[in-house]
Amino acid sequence: MSKTLISDSAANANFDGGKGLKSGAIGLFGSVVVGVASTAPAYSLAASLGFIVATGGGAILAGKQAPAIVLLAFIPMYFIAQAYKELNQVDPDCGTTFAWASRAFGAVTGWMGGWGVVIADIIVMSNLAYIAGQYSFVFIGGFGLPQVAALGGNYWASTIVGLVWIALMTWICYRGIEISARLQIFLLGFEVLMLLVFSTIALVRVSTGNGVAGHSIAFSWDWFNPLGLDFGSVIAPALLTAIFIYWGWDSAVSVNEETKDPTRTPGRAAVISTVLLLVTYLLVTVATVSFAGIGTKGIGLGNPATSGDVFSAMAPAVFGSSGIGSVLQVLFAATILTSAAASTQTTILPTARTTLSMAVHKAIPSRFSRIHPRFLTPTWSTIGMGLVSAVLFLVFTAISLNLLNALIGSLGLMIAFYYGLTGLACTWFFRRTLFSSVRNFVFRGLFPLLGFLSLAAIFVYGLISFAAPDWLTDDAGKNVTIFGIGAEAVVGVLGLLIGFVFMAIYWAKNPAFFRGQVLPRTVYIEGEPLPGPAPVE
Repeated sequence: MSKTLISDSAANANFDGGKGLKSGAIGLFGSVVVGVASTAPAYSLAASLGFIVATGGGAILAGKQAPAIVLLAFIPMYFIAQAYKELNQVDPDCGTTFAWASRAFGAVTGWMGGWGVVIADIIVMSNLAYIAGQYSFVFIGGFGLPQVAALGGNYWASTIVGLVWIALMTWICYRGIEISARLQIFLLGFEVLMLLVFSTIALVRVSTGNGVAGHSIAFSWDWFNPLGLDFGSVIAPALLTAIFIYWGWDSAVSVNEETKDPTRTPGRAAVISTVLLLVTYLLVTVATVSFAGIGTKGIGLGNPATSGDVFSAMAPAVFGSSGIGSVLQVLFAATILTSAAASTQTTILPTARTTLSMAVHKAIPSRFSRIHPRFLTPTWSTIGMGLVSAVLFLVFTAISLNLLNALIGSLGLMIAFYYGLTGLACTWFFRRTLFSSVRNFVFRGLFPLLGFLSLAAIFVYGLISFAAPDWLTDDAGKNVTIFGIGAEAVVGVLGLLIGFVFMAIYWAKNPAFFRGQVLPRTVYIEGEPLPGPAPVE
């Protein structure tokens, strides 16, 4: 007797996606907000700009050409966003890379694509939580409470508050997608406003001769010219860090089954998000480089002591010590706090939906497909993401705070892996329709393939650079390594390879998915529906 594989939540599904999520909950605006907020613009820039300008050891990397790196990083992001858009139009599955790579290349590749999404999201939570913990004290201390502000430098205090933020944002995601989207609108609006204020004041100060002596430099259009920078030793590693600041727009597609018009809205939101991020990042990067300069001392962006949080060093000099300046400093500290907090929330959303999809398709235990009957959100997937993130956060901070800096570069490797895989999956999945029109060739073939090739090259060259023992150093000038290899390379590669271990364990217990019986490998043919689960004896 044969039977069809059906997800645990299929019986409660209220729309074609079949997973039980709440359909039509958010529109285009809400999806764009989720996509942009997931990147945590203020936090990402604060944590990454220093590593684009210089290495963790203080050697100048992109230097004044940092805006050129930010612009270059946009190109593969735009190409991959188009791949997401095209794939989502024909298969709006909240598992995104997992589902699409499984259809294009088979179960093993698809599973590893899903793992790439999950492990990257879990690891970044450690950075986000610690930043949120630190800035909670900085923000409160800004109201005339210096003793409270000083707690931001206390390891245990920041860790404990970081755990509270993880718990709070997990609870909000558990309560429903609408609550999450409404909160994001407020947090993102405040964040973007303060970044504009910061950038405007910084540029005005430099242009009027009121910058910081010995640091501030006049803007030049040459900053957008990457020519003269070596690809292997400069552009590739800098791009891996720059890719990190764009990463997150795909969250707009991860909530596809909860949006209005799920085949069109998520893809449009992803593309719009990348463009909005480009404009924001170029403005802030130009203002930051112009005001702080690229020196290795003081507020210079090449200073290893401040590279992990360049805005904290800059804010007092940008806003000044007047009454208004002091208020703006407090508000700007709140910007980093809300940015990290908002991204903590929007990082949980896509991870929970990826694991939901993997469970529905029998790639991981079925308990992760359970949906709350009232809130229509993933239960095990959401809570599990919060718990695992909290545990790893404690592990990373207990080992070394310097390891948190290493995570930034390692995330670039993971992001390049699963974004690149999505681009290649798009080209291969649509291969029979690529030459049916110019549009299909460009958006389903050329752009996704170029995105894959560029990210693959960046991955290889960046990995070589990250592996150098002296690539990242701690505050004492000692190399941050694991097994004698640069920590960023080791964390990035091990994070991906661990996925094979978990895959092998579940494969042995439930091989149906890995035999192609649940999510069959296929090629897109115009006008034909995608095949569903194959019957299993």
